[in-house]
Amino acid sequence: MPILSPFSLEIISRSPEQTRRVGIRLGSLLASGDVICLIGELGSGKTTLVQGIAAGWGSTDTALSPTFVLVNVYRHPEGGRLFHLDAYRISGPAEAEDLDLISFMDNGPLVVEWAERIQEALPKENLWVTLNWVDELQRDLVLTAHGTRYQSMITVLRKQIYGG
Repeated sequence: MPILSPFSLEIISRSPEQTRRVGIRLGSLLASGDVICLIGELGSGKTTLVQGIAAGWGSTDTALSPTFVLVNVYRHPEGGRLFHLDAYRISGPAEAEDLDLISFMDNGPLVVEWAERIQEALPKENLWVTLNWVDELQRDLVLTAHGTRYQSMITVLRKQIYGG
């Protein structure tokens, strides 16, 4: 197992509820323009994490996988929006750019499932979250920050989750 960089954080989740709680903590840190990139096979917990992110961000909307609509929009009671894009059915970066990702980021945080499929269309500064299925209940989450904004998020999350 490689040693993680100081700009990464590994979290072992032992239940869907723990994955959701990690998402709640992450969601509470999001601001308009933030980009969270999720990577993981089917069943690795991406949508469960997004449910937590949306709740932590402040939405009372139910977060669901946007596989068939491409983008779900979750509302904040004070008027903000969180954009949840599923890139699984997008053919590549050019098609993603046609969706006008910039307008999403101008109007709220953007969470992208299957982000590796459209990586070239995403900003270079972002937070990558790799979710690995370990067993029926357990998931391994590795968060990697690209840029100072996301490095500070990792620092805050590390303190919230592990103390210190």
